[in-house]
Amino acid sequence: MSPRDPLMAKRSKANDEYSRSKLLPQLGTMWQALIESPVRNSLAILGGLLIVVVAASSFGQIRLNVWNQPFYDALSHRDLDGFLRQLVVFAVIAGALLGLNVAQRFLTETLKLKLREGLVKDLVEHWVRPMRAFRLANAGDIGVNPDQRVHEDARHLTELTADLGTGLLQAGILVVVFVGVLWRISTGFSFHIHGRDYLIPGYMVWTAVLYAGSASLLSYWAGHNLIKRNAERYQRESELRVALVRVNEYADAISLAGGEPDEIRHIEGDLDSVLAATWRLVLGLTNLTWITAGYGWFTLVAPIIAAAPLYFFGNLSFGGLMMAAGAFTQVQSSLRWFVDNFSVIADWRATLLRVASFRRAVTDMDSLHRVESQIDYEEGTSNEYVISKLEIASPGGVTKIKEANVLIKPGARVVVVGEPAAGKTLLFRALAGLWPWGSGTVRRPKGQSIYYMPRSAYWPPGTMREALAYPSDPDKIKDKTFRDALTDLNLKEFAPDLDKRQDWHEELNDDQLTRLAFVRTLIHEPSWILIDEMLDFVDAHSRALITAVLGKRLKDSAIIHIGRQLPNDATFHTFVHLINDRTARKLPRRKGRRGASIGRASGFALARPAR
Repeated sequence: MSPRDPLMAKRSKANDEYSRSKLLPQLGTMWQALIESPVRNSLAILGGLLIVVVAASSFGQIRLNVWNQPFYDALSHRDLDGFLRQLVVFAVIAGALLGLNVAQRFLTETLKLKLREGLVKDLVEHWVRPMRAFRLANAGDIGVNPDQRVHEDARHLTELTADLGTGLLQAGILVVVFVGVLWRISTGFSFHIHGRDYLIPGYMVWTAVLYAGSASLLSYWAGHNLIKRNAERYQRESELRVALVRVNEYADAISLAGGEPDEIRHIEGDLDSVLAATWRLVLGLTNLTWITAGYGWFTLVAPIIAAAPLYFFGNLSFGGLMMAAGAFTQVQSSLRWFVDNFSVIADWRATLLRVASFRRAVTDMDSLHRVESQIDYEEGTSNEYVISKLEIASPGGVTKIKEANVLIKPGARVVVVGEPAAGKTLLFRALAGLWPWGSGTVRRPKGQSIYYMPRSAYWPPGTMREALAYPSDPDKIKDKTFRDALTDLNLKEFAPDLDKRQDWHEELNDDQLTRLAFVRTLIHEPSWILIDEMLDFVDAHSRALITAVLGKRLKDSAIIHIGRQLPNDATFHTFVHLINDRTARKLPRRKGRRGASIGRASGFALARPAR
């Protein structure tokens, strides 16, 4: 494969996503997000106030345009008194317009804030619902860099939407009011050619429409592919950002392995993708500038040229000429809003595509994952946990519980053992409901919660007290409970730091973090505990300490540990065996809605191997 082939493959992915995009469904998705947000009333009020202010500003523009005629007539007649009077009139009109401009800017900026508040809250609320974040992470390209879509893309989209929306509203109102002015000025105008009169009602209106229409058509022809190129650039930028974050996160491992040259090669490859996408965007913007700048320069004289026939045929005074030229400028500039903002609209469409596709993915996540046969999750009695005929499907084969039926009672100590790569973490996720594909039944104890302990515990930002109480409210847990749990696991030196705010995940070693995870377990005192190999990653002394404390403090709690049974460890007295059958039916890539393959645009990429 040539060096450019990966770039072409990445470009093809972005183009595929763009080709599936439709503006109306995307707008519908964003509208749904805003009407469901808690700020919808504020948005409605701000929108109404903006309409009032823009309408008042348009009325002021009309007054300013009418002012042109007496002002320039006073100049042409050398009328000093009339000239001074019109300067006073101008000061009043300009002062009012200044106040309206300030109010419009304030309302527009406030609208940006409220739009962002509503959109980000909606995206976060849908993204971080139970199970969705995990499923989205396994959903292919749409699950890559969700942080950028929620943070940067949402911010950019709301700012562009407020600016473009306000501009479009103002342009629309100005078109309506100034078309009337132009029509009145050029009503009854006729060309006298070879002894015949050719009447053209509203001559200047049609001239402005043709002028702006030709500019819009040429701009669309020159710049219609900017949407696709912007979307591709945003995708490449996000990939470069992930590469840089990865190097920073694993700097120690990279340095120990001497992998710096390899990382440089990867980063330079991603940078080349960004530069190539940006270069295509530069070329598109350059081509568009020929049209927009060309019309911009011609616009300096176009209004005078359009109104000149009225002036030379005696239909207008000099002041009337300037008034007509001003009205023509307002109409054609409003009609040319599309031209002047074409590159911004392309940027807005590309950002809308990323945010709307992300929201659609997270809202559809619960239904999309049901296209394959699933494990049955049921509620049984309150004093038993049952695993029956469990088989977990994956692209690498089928992970099975060898025993057909496993019954676990309160206080039981069960260890699930299997060969390396048998699928221990896959089993943990399946029992937790994160990976529902397969068959069999998991019957959970009715009315009781199960405490899940993944291989790496999550430590939220904040104080140690908040981290240990997570996700519960630390204020509802007695201080003595924290201190006793820390003492039992030989971590009492951290008791004075309970209210210290720090990044504990970075400050502590793995053994301390593992013991703190079990401190959290003691604090919550669950009746059912499911552990994914966590005890296998501590030394023998810490393992013995943890199991002894669990046996003393949580003797009535059932503990299911997925991992290894060490010699001379009598803690776990029930064995369950895990096997991986790679010759069995693998999880297929079934067709989802609209025929889209799971793992591509609209479904899951079930590609994580069993561990």
